Amino acid sequence: MHLRNAIQLICYPDRMGNNLRDLNTVIEKHLSKAIGGVHILPFYPSNADGGFSPLTHKEVAPEFGDWEDIERISAKYDLCVDLTVNHISDESEEFKDFLQHGYASKYADLFVHVDKFGEISADDLAKIHIRKEKEPFREVTFADGGKGRVWCTFTEQQIDLNYESEHAYKLMEDYIGFLAARGVKLFRLDAFGYTTKRIGTSCFLVEPEVYRLLEWINELALLHGASCLPEVHDHTSYQYAISRRNMHPYGFALPPLLLYSLLDANSVYLKNWLRMCPRNQVTVLDTHDGICIPDVEGVLPEEKVKILIDNIDARSADPILRRSAADIHSVGAIYQITCTFYDALMRNDDAYLAARAIQFFAPGIPQVYYVGLLAGCNDEELKNTTGELRDINRHFYSLEEVDEAMEQPVVQRLLKLMEFRCAYPAFAGRFELNYSNDSSVAMAWRHGDYYCHLFVELNFNTATIEYLDEQTLEQKSFRC
Repeated sequence: MHLRNAIQLICYPDRMGNNLRDLNTVIEKHLSKAIGGVHILPFYPSNADGGFSPLTHKEVAPEFGDWEDIERISAKYDLCVDLTVNHISDESEEFKDFLQHGYASKYADLFVHVDKFGEISADDLAKIHIRKEKEPFREVTFADGGKGRVWCTFTEQQIDLNYESEHAYKLMEDYIGFLAARGVKLFRLDAFGYTTKRIGTSCFLVEPEVYRLLEWINELALLHGASCLPEVHDHTSYQYAISRRNMHPYGFALPPLLLYSLLDANSVYLKNWLRMCPRNQVTVLDTHDGICIPDVEGVLPEEKVKILIDNIDARSADPILRRSAADIHSVGAIYQITCTFYDALMRNDDAYLAARAIQFFAPGIPQVYYVGLLAGCNDEELKNTTGELRDINRHFYSLEEVDEAMEQPVVQRLLKLMEFRCAYPAFAGRFELNYSNDSSVAMAWRHGDYYCHLFVELNFNTATIEYLDEQTLEQKSFRC
């Protein structure tokens, strides 16, 4: 089943109200004409990383609700959920059985046993792409007192799965079938790039192994009437490789490109990307993570990336940095900028609406993060309370706060734009990039008799849409 060509909301199960039932109330009250899909971030039982350390994908954490709540949403909207491909919680039944029975456990082969690789040299370790300030291994003690080491790329609670074992494939097959039966139409494949473990490489996006796994998951999803959205932050060429394999890539280059374009009033690099970006992509400006920099490398020149980072730095939390496993105290280039997109644009309503208009006219299916939907500002209090830098863009909204935020003029303007993008027939047709000077952007869509055109003047942050009326084909226009 094809995904609707309509905007999707990205949201937590408990940050627009207290649970999934409240989330559904918000959607039905405010967004029924503005979205066609919903990406609900992990609602499974989890013990770390904001839900991304799932004990299983076959349960809803009771504090969020139950499967009836999920199916209420999937019955009306295209449902996207996270399939955590790389790891499982150390509180899962499978890992607990492994701790109890050691290598005699029926689940032993489900995990990556570090010692099977033999000695890992300092040079080998230095090549491994890691996500924490230490090597990606954890020592475990079994019930009988024996010890072993397992691979854990992220936190100590997130135990990597072994795709040299049939157990991992059977687990994913079980999860995909179960979730598709509950209405899931799009699987976001979280952290899939870390599934490839080959000493002497980065153990990240190792080709061709990573594509063999992706293609297997995608074929299985397609059998269940669903699509795949592999999540990877790296050079934009990986998104093209994903696109060619009948999967939806992320347009992760767009957020930093748009910020640079609007802040510097320069459309050259944005238009270069628009000419060649995958047409089946999913676009975002903000997500539950920070604004990632690796995705725009090779698209925006290095000196322009530095200008962008320096510009936003004063309005963001500390940046998240790349790390090296060989020296756990070393830091590399900036990986993510932690800031809401609205704050990154200095809370300029016109600039923010211009950014959303360009996103909605770009090829692909747009997603709007719940904080961005509500023009949210940096939540310094939450970030300082938790110590998690990305929490600056993860505010908990009560239902009353949601209602208040929806009344903001900038949000009302955004909702009008979202409703136009979801309803106007031309977006089912062909994308056009029209001529414009280096400080403006002109984009259009055409389908049969229907036509709409967006013109953005970056010097003044103005965005104007012209379109042909659906009934009369009379030319009309409005300012975003």
